[in-house]
Amino acid sequence: MLRIIAPLTLFALAAGPALAETPMAQPNADVERIAKARGAIKGLAEGLKAKLVTAMKDGGPVAALDVCNIEAPKITAARSAESGMSVARTALKVRNQNNAADDFERRVMEQFIEKIKSGADAMKLEHAETVEMDGKKVFRYMKPIMTAGSPCLACHGSELKPPVAEKIKALYPKDEATGFSAGDMRGAFTVKQAIE
Repeated sequence: MLRIIAPLTLFALAAGPALAETPMAQPNADVERIAKARGAIKGLAEGLKAKLVTAMKDGGPVAALDVCNIEAPKITAARSAESGMSVARTALKVRNQNNAADDFERRVMEQFIEKIKSGADAMKLEHAETVEMDGKKVFRYMKPIMTAGSPCLACHGSELKPPVAEKIKALYPKDEATGFSAGDMRGAFTVKQAIE
């Protein structure tokens, strides 16, 4: 069971009113957790990007799919261990079923999409909240992942080259993560940390 304890709404002021949650003063611990979550996400994003750029240069999108399938879980686990927080990626339309969103993540991503449709700068959107899960306080943080034209659309766009489509089908038989356009929200980084 998930119960909201203390929402920490961090959407940019230009994005309009908060999510129907009341903004609260952020204790220093929460400010520190937010900074740590941002750092964990940055480390994950940079680690993934470095591997994907190399794979794209060396073998194109098919090689990049191997990185996502084999290396991304390792990079995610390493960043989680380094930060002391569970850091991952999720989406409303997942490629890897292990990244499926929980109710909290789905709700926040739907709110991100609405804010973006209303003109919010996606790069400034983020959400932090303390919730109760199974009787324990858990800090949660999310930030959107946006779709760039290149190289994202080679594997996540509407018109995939046959070798890419075949590789996706082989690696991810239940794939839902295609049909995106440049500028769409592809998913989100998500962070969890139990609060003692």
